[in-house]
Amino acid sequence: MSEEVPAIEVKALKKRYGAVDSPSSVLAVDGVSFRVRPGQVFGLLGPNGAGKTTTIRMLTGLTRPDAGEAQVLGLDLKRDLPRIKKRVGVVPERSNLYNELSARENLMFMAQLYGVPRPERGARADDLLRRFRLESRRDTRFGKLSKGMKRALTVAAALIHRPQLLFLDEPTGGLDVVAARGLRALIERLRNEGVTILLTTHYLEEAERLADRVGLLVDGRIVANDTVAGLKQRVADGETVVEIRYRDAMGSDRVRLYNDDGVTGVRAALDRAEAAGREVISIDTVRPSLEDAFIELTGLSAEVMQAEKGSR
Repeated sequence: MSEEVPAIEVKALKKRYGAVDSPSSVLAVDGVSFRVRPGQVFGLLGPNGAGKTTTIRMLTGLTRPDAGEAQVLGLDLKRDLPRIKKRVGVVPERSNLYNELSARENLMFMAQLYGVPRPERGARADDLLRRFRLESRRDTRFGKLSKGMKRALTVAAALIHRPQLLFLDEPTGGLDVVAARGLRALIERLRNEGVTILLTTHYLEEAERLADRVGLLVDGRIVANDTVAGLKQRVADGETVVEIRYRDAMGSDRVRLYNDDGVTGVRAALDRAEAAGREVISIDTVRPSLEDAFIELTGLSAEVMQAEKGSR
């Protein structure tokens, strides 16, 4: 039985911006390696500047790697880029659609660019408008759509040529809660239809919900690569995680303690709460989340990711 061909296979990819000896030189991606199986959602998770977007730009031919190798859908990135582009869809962090064209016109234009046969373009565009619940906006100019509708149409445009692999770069960035929830549901439907997806995000809960496998990317390097359950288990095997919920004049809050000596940590936290006049609502031992795993495996503080969540 032949071995399954990975949808993506990356070996030691590197990318530097600027000359090596320049003070402004940045090593954006530093020897990244990973594999994505067909039909999987693979999440590249990390803070802004970790190298997520640069990795996607290399795999889609927008940026040339300085070193390393990559195969996409069994094709060599260096030799077969034109063939790769015909078989993948790309949803960039910022939309690549045209404000002056209507929703349907944008889909028709993208179908033309991807070489969809003329007789099929209209039917495919109308089908995507129905699937993405944009039928009532088919004649609305892209620039007049809401943020959520713009994002949904951008994903639809990337699917017009029925790609086997979809790259999603920070798909829910800047969306409100309702629009982000709708887009996550859409990604889950695409996975169920067999589309392979590489997703970059710095939203921990997004990766936990959507990804079959996660690569934790920090400073251009993957520091861990496992299933979500596998990453959580690494924390569960090593530490006690205790969550304390408080209430004070400012409202309710929580703190999580990552400590091998849970009793000492809890006593210290209770002393601090009493000194600050905060009422303790509950104390629980909790199962580790992906956030717990991220903190443990990357060495970054929770505030790093929390600060970026606030940009939504």
